[in-house]
Amino acid sequence: MNRTAFATLAAASLLAAAPAFAVETVDQQAAAPDVAGRAGATAVEDVVVTANRSAQPIERVGASVTVLTQAAIEARQTPAVVELLAQTPGISFTRNGGVGTSTGVNIRGAESQHTVVLIDGVKLNDPSSTQGGFNFGNLLVGDTARIEVLRGAQSTLWGSQAIGGVVNIVTAEPTEALQGSLDAEAGAHGTTYFRGGIGGANERLSWRLAASRYDTDGFSAFAKGTEDDGYTNTGLSGRLNVKVTDAVSLDLRSVWSSGRNDFDAFNGDSREYGKTQELVAYAGLNFDLLDGRFRNRIGYAHTDTDRRNFNPDNKVQALTFDAEGQNRRWEYQGAFAFTEALNATFGLEHEKSEMKTRSPGDWDPNPAFGRGEAELNSAYGQLQWTVLDGLTLTGGLRYDDHAQYGDNLLGQVAAAWALNEGDTVVRASWGQGFRAPGLYELYSEYGNLTLQPEEFDSWEIGVEQRLFDRAVVSATYFNRQADNEIRYNGCSTPSTDPLCTVNGAGRWGYYRNVQKTEAQGVELVGRVDVTERLSVSANYTWTDAMSASGATDGKRLTRRPEHMANFAADYAFAFGLKTGVAVRYVGETFNNDTNTVKVGAYTLVDLRASYPINDNLEVYGRIENAFDEDYQTVLNYGAPSQGVFGGVRVRF
Repeated sequence: MNRTAFATLAAASLLAAAPAFAVETVDQQAAAPDVAGRAGATAVEDVVVTANRSAQPIERVGASVTVLTQAAIEARQTPAVVELLAQTPGISFTRNGGVGTSTGVNIRGAESQHTVVLIDGVKLNDPSSTQGGFNFGNLLVGDTARIEVLRGAQSTLWGSQAIGGVVNIVTAEPTEALQGSLDAEAGAHGTTYFRGGIGGANERLSWRLAASRYDTDGFSAFAKGTEDDGYTNTGLSGRLNVKVTDAVSLDLRSVWSSGRNDFDAFNGDSREYGKTQELVAYAGLNFDLLDGRFRNRIGYAHTDTDRRNFNPDNKVQALTFDAEGQNRRWEYQGAFAFTEALNATFGLEHEKSEMKTRSPGDWDPNPAFGRGEAELNSAYGQLQWTVLDGLTLTGGLRYDDHAQYGDNLLGQVAAAWALNEGDTVVRASWGQGFRAPGLYELYSEYGNLTLQPEEFDSWEIGVEQRLFDRAVVSATYFNRQADNEIRYNGCSTPSTDPLCTVNGAGRWGYYRNVQKTEAQGVELVGRVDVTERLSVSANYTWTDAMSASGATDGKRLTRRPEHMANFAADYAFAFGLKTGVAVRYVGETFNNDTNTVKVGAYTLVDLRASYPINDNLEVYGRIENAFDEDYQTVLNYGAPSQGVFGGVRVRF
């Protein structure tokens, strides 16, 4: 049975149930179809918005999801978002040095380009980046109020890149007439970080503006280097919601950042540096019909990523890399409540992506840009049906019409069964993924116009158990099969490979479909409130991510740890002092496809404390890498040594 027929059959039985319930008329309201509105910025951990593109109780969600609320984010004290994500199950990352350098996130062993990143509901994957993945290097906490991590294939609602999972980052939403925040910290490596925000809300208007500045002298990005590689980042964000009537509202949101980072080569120090500017902008109209049973959103989203690298040692042309990627997206999303038990989410999307990239140098100071563009039209629909008390089934389909690669149909089904008055929740899901080659893979100097789309099938099953009203434990098994994965292929000199020559000139390499891969694993998660003042949490992930074709059949995928674990303990003293310890273990990885070069395992210990001076002022401090572990996430690239940081928070 082909993939299209399987997708249709998998969802058909659930979709067929809708007419039987659609005739019921009850005073039922649909959830708002927006993952970055007030519901998206909520401080409630038991409600998630990313899984169904609207707010849902977590016990009705069949997929694996982790929620980091604003309280959890502040307690961790970590400036870089990637460091927060690494403390959650199933996530590893690689970074070519310190904060600001190239950073990729892998969810359940998937490639970094298989993670969809949302900021205030807008996808931020850069079409001009290598294989279209998002670079987490410039993503700091800033004014973030909530992060949701949705693991597993989520392409039905979130599109073709949502194969490993989805990371949804939501900035703060004001809840009072006037409120503000100021954060300032300083510490190791000449680091300072300042953040501030102010906003307000009433019955008709909600607004917030925020700004941040991060500076660090850093350390050498080359592991054995002697010169520091610094980083600076300036960030701005704003959001506005105007309630025109009780049923109509307008949304405006934007996030902008500008960063400058020094970086090194893999084999030595360098004076090279890069500049990156990222813009996210969104405008939306929300309108409710049928007394709230039918909620709608029409939105326009725009992202623009501009990257340039420079080498001041060049004699003719200091600019060595120049790229820009843009996404423009029109979208409609609707949510309809047939009954309290049966809800539908559906939508239409039109996306146009553009990129240009070139690599100047002394040998060619002004080369032409490699340019590319693609258009994608999509339609999706999903039903969530509470069949009986505690049992919720979800099923959906997505149709994509790609300008270069034609049409494709994807399916997804999930189930969540809450038993024992909600103390036991059994979850299962299955979904498909389809990723058309990215613009960089097609049109850059390494491009290949003969590439074919990647295809994926993913499923998981798990159980969560609450114990004694003070503990929660869970176990999840996941499995993913991939075909036609795209990899970079290097060219030798001379080469008989015709794709190693373009217009009579040789090139370093190109992208090609070379690989089938398989990934399976287990995620174990536990949290217990030992006493009213002491809480302990831990997670462990086993990931078996392997190549399943060609000369590397049976070899581990590069830079994917087989074993990862996190442990955290927090204690709140009666007089207000809060203390915590976090331990992260990452097992050994391989730095090459043939598994002959290893990157060693490491264990990091962080200590933290905070103390409220009064209701508006808090001081805090932390020791990162307390035992000064010498480690790397990418071979020959440095990682932070022990660092002490302290700061203050003001809330009003």
